[in-house]
Order: sequence, then C-alpha cells, then structure tokens
Amino acid sequence: MRIAQVAPLYESVPPRCYGGTERVVSYLTEELVKMGHEVTLFASGDSVTRAELVGACPEALRLNGKCVDPLSHHVLMLERVVGSAERFDILHFHIDYLHFPLARRLNTPSVTTLHGRLDVADYKPIFSEFRDIPLVSISCSQRAPLSFANWKGTVYHGIPEDLYTPGDGSGGYLAFVGRLSPEKRPDRAIKIARRSGMPIKMAAKVDRVDKDYFDEVVKPLLKEPGVEYVGEIGEKDKRDFLAGAYALLFPIDWPEPFGLVMIESMACGTPVVAWHNGSVPEVVDHGVTGYVVDSVDEAVDAVEKAEGLDRRTIREVFEKRFTSERMARQYVEIYERLIHREKTPPLFVIQG
Repeated sequence: MRIAQVAPLYESVPPRCYGGTERVVSYLTEELVKMGHEVTLFASGDSVTRAELVGACPEALRLNGKCVDPLSHHVLMLERVVGSAERFDILHFHIDYLHFPLARRLNTPSVTTLHGRLDVADYKPIFSEFRDIPLVSISCSQRAPLSFANWKGTVYHGIPEDLYTPGDGSGGYLAFVGRLSPEKRPDRAIKIARRSGMPIKMAAKVDRVDKDYFDEVVKPLLKEPGVEYVGEIGEKDKRDFLAGAYALLFPIDWPEPFGLVMIESMACGTPVVAWHNGSVPEVVDHGVTGYVVDSVDEAVDAVEKAEGLDRRTIREVFEKRFTSERMARQYVEIYERLIHREKTPPLFVIQG
C-alpha cells in the first residue's frame, strides 16, 4: 500500500524533546514501513525516518526561534501533498482540519486523526460542514462533543514494544511528565506528593502561552522541599525517569484526548494515578495498571496503594493494548476500508 503521512511541523518526527502528535506519527510511520508498506512522510526537514521524507520546512518550527507564522509552512506543505496525491492509495492527515477543503476535492482517499480536544464551540460549524471527511479519534471520550462527525474508528495510541524496559521503581519518587500548564495541574501533583510524604520529580516544558502561570503558580512551588524540576526531557531520558519512579501522577483538569505518558509509564511497569477526566478511564485499568481518582484525598490514598500493584502485570497490559504494532494494524484496516469504498462504484437504485 502507498501511504502518505502528513505531520504537523511544530516538532520534528520524532521530536527531540516534548511532542505527542509528532511522536505518534513517527511510531506509526516506522511500523508501517516495517510491515512492508511504501510510506512517504511529509514533515519538517530535520525529521528522521525510514520512510521517504518530504521536508516541508528545513527544521521544526517550535525550537528554531525564527518562525513567526507557522500557518504559512503548513500551507506550502499541503500544496506538495496535493501535487503528489495521485501517487498514493491513502493520505493520512494529522494536522487538525486545515486540509479539509482540499481533501474533499481530491480523488485519493484520505483519513484524518484528530489529536486534540474537541469540546470547542467553534468546531461544530466546521465539522458540520465537512461531514464527508473520514475521521479517527484517539479515544471514545474525545469524539463525544462531535458525535455527529464522520468517525471511522477509534485507534488508541501505541509505542514500540521495546522502546521502554520495566523498572522496579527503586528511585522512590513520584513522577510528573508533560507541560507545566493549568490543565495539566502540576500544582495539584506537588500537593499530592507533599501530602503523601514522597519526593516528586517534574520533567516538563513551559510553553510561551503558559509562562505567566508558571511564574505565578508553579515556580514558587518548585522551591518546596522534596520538589525537583528537571526540565524538558527526551525519549532516552524519559525511559530511566519513568522506570525509576514509584508512580506517575497525571492529575489533569481537562478532557485529555489520550495522554501518551500514561502508556509510557505502563511500558515501564510504573503505576499511574490519574484524574477521572477525558480518556483516563479508557487507558488506566483501575486497580490493575493504576488508579482513577476524583480528589486529592483519593489520589493520596491511591499513591499509598500503588505499591501493591504488580509491575509485571502493568507491563503485560501495555504489551496487550498499547503497542505501535497494534496501532498500525488498526490503521491499516481503516485504510483498506476507505480504499475499497472509493474503488467500488456507487450503487444506484432506480425507482420507477
């Protein structure tokens, strides 16, 4: 199968540090190549892949310090995708809705994975207009606000089975990984750690939009005893960071579409203590791979109980549910359905 993967340009594929969507695109692309498919990746020029790479800009936009208008680079990339669309059996987009008017007019079948939150009032008009565009959600909860859209399936994220190795949690600390932003609630994570009497290590980035929140709310908390801020880390460092953790805290305050760090933690055998928001109940098996909680009190209790969870079982659940091989197989099934539908002549019923 000839497959085009169209990635956002904010991070390289895979990202050097933080970056969920681009990381998933990388895992999927490499798995499809391994399966024998002919894959072309449209992404930033500093991406690394075994697929054919079409560099839409010299380097990823977030870290180069020169980009003023990221939309311009994405429009240029779409022109390249459209210009070569006939080369492919399927186009797989990961750039939200930017391509919808073009995809509607192409002969090549396409599918779009939506990676972000969808409970935004502005989205209803555009998704109502483009009901013909095939979509994939990354959790069932994600699609709920747009239940009327043209959903072709839900495919949970997956990561390579051998990317992370199980650890014993001997570091004795609680881990927080992600963004230091209001919806990720690092302040809540620190509160849970303090009440649990455990140290916490925070591996996270600060986006420009979150700088005021970081300065006013989070930065003072980082000075408290037992709180260590290690900054933004990449995949290699994350492996040791999660494997050595007693548990991962995921105290989100928003409808998380998936939460990649939860399955990264499971791959290390590390329990997850996560808030009952968004995809969390779909990803965490309560009492098996971690605990789903609704309050700080419940979280503190869950931290205490996490020691009793079997880290080998957590790893086994990851291997069964959240590998990139499983993810790629499910996407191929969706590709095949869409390609078959496009190649099958429509059935006209003549009434007379």
